[in-house]
Parts: sequence; structure tokens; C-alpha cells
Amino acid sequence: MFNKYNNSKKIMKTLIIIPSRMSATRLPGKPLLKINGLSIISHVAKRAEEANIGQVIVATEDQEIVNDVKRNGFNAILTHNNHKTGTDRIHEALKKSYIKDVDFIMNLQGDEPAINTADIIKLNDKMVKSYSDLGTLAAIISDDSYLNNESIVKVITEKSLEEDHFSRALSFLRKSEKIDNIYHHIGVYCYSRDTLERFVKLRQSKNELKNRLEQLRALDNNININVSLAKSSPIGVDTQEDYLALKKIMEYKN
Repeated sequence: MFNKYNNSKKIMKTLIIIPSRMSATRLPGKPLLKINGLSIISHVAKRAEEANIGQVIVATEDQEIVNDVKRNGFNAILTHNNHKTGTDRIHEALKKSYIKDVDFIMNLQGDEPAINTADIIKLNDKMVKSYSDLGTLAAIISDDSYLNNESIVKVITEKSLEEDHFSRALSFLRKSEKIDNIYHHIGVYCYSRDTLERFVKLRQSKNELKNRLEQLRALDNNININVSLAKSSPIGVDTQEDYLALKKIMEYKN
């Protein structure tokens, strides 16, 4: 396992948990769609293991996903099917894993099979060095049309994001004008264990429900979120068109 030290020289350990389910609204069954002969969810697990920052677990309510992930050599835990958010699912998986000796829990999206492992490593490094409550990723907005695209979440940071900065998030939103320090938010989260335990006990905030953005619950309850600059925005699979486009890219690279 890849280990780091904080200022007190304590060994800091990270666990990666990837929530996944078959019942996505726009593309049901997408975790098991194949690219280069491997399911999307197993591609994500593979990227997570390649980052080499700690153990990797897929958390899912579907036995089909558990079977696929284990068949491909990765670990999976079956969870309840009544979770309101992905964070609730990863918390249940953490409890069921019986892993006690872990300081950070990283939540990767199960529908981003091309996520950059260097971004995962960098976020983990920054969490370990700063011992932040909660960290996430964001990328430069490459097209101004994204600002009005509600499916692309934006984050406004206190300071500009540069290679070594880990600036505090001020707000997350779905639509915005072009302003300073606004970035394309990437839905990867790294919680300190204490923060995750606190977060799942909080009621969903009005802000969260109105904007359909879980991270606003943290800000509404004075949980700081720090943001690391990613090399690029990974392509998520939300529709059949997304899947076919990403499949073409990944199979071409292969």
C-alpha cells in the first residue's frame, strides 16, 4: 500500500470506494457495458488500483455488479438499495468492510472509466499533507458554453487553482456567468474519516435538494472543501451516445 506521513509522522492510509448501481435513469445497466472486453465499473476499479494509494472496494446494491467486479479480480461489497446518495452508500460499505485503520476515504465515480490516475494520486497527496476535511477535483473550463450547461457542475474557489494550490471552494452551481476562479467540478471526493462520519448524519439541506448537489450539504454545515486542479475533465458515461464515444476513444488508444 502507498503510504504517506503528515506533520506528526503518523502513517496516513486511504481507502478508495466506488459506488455503482444498475438503475441509472438515462442509461440503465451502464456499469456492465463493455469497453475493450471489460465492464465500465471494472475499468474504474482498475484505474483506482493503478493509483496505488490504498485498498479499492466497489459498493453496489446489485449482485450482478458484485459478480462482475469479483470475476475481474477486484473487491466488492453488497449494500442496501435505499440510499439517497452515493456518500451514504460508501459509508455503509466502509462499515461492512470492517477496515478500521484508515484515515481517508476517496469516493470515485463509477461511470468515469478513463479517469486520470495522476489526478487521484495528487488529490490524495494534498489531503495527506493538509489533513483537510474534504477534498475534490476541478478542471479548467475549456468551452464557455459549459457555463450554461446544467449537467456540467461548476465550482467557484477562493483563489485561482494552480498546480500546487488546494484552494477552498466557495460554492457549487449548475449555471453561471464567466467569472474569476470558476472551474468544471469533477465528482471525486476524499473525506477524512471523521468528516465522512459527520456528513452522513446531517440532514439533506434545502440548498442541496434545490440544486441536486450533495456537496452543498457540506458547505451549508461549515465543512470546508478544498479543490485540486485536475489535468482534464474525465468523460462520464450518462447516455448511450457518451458510451459509444468513449468506447471509440478507449478502443482506439488500446
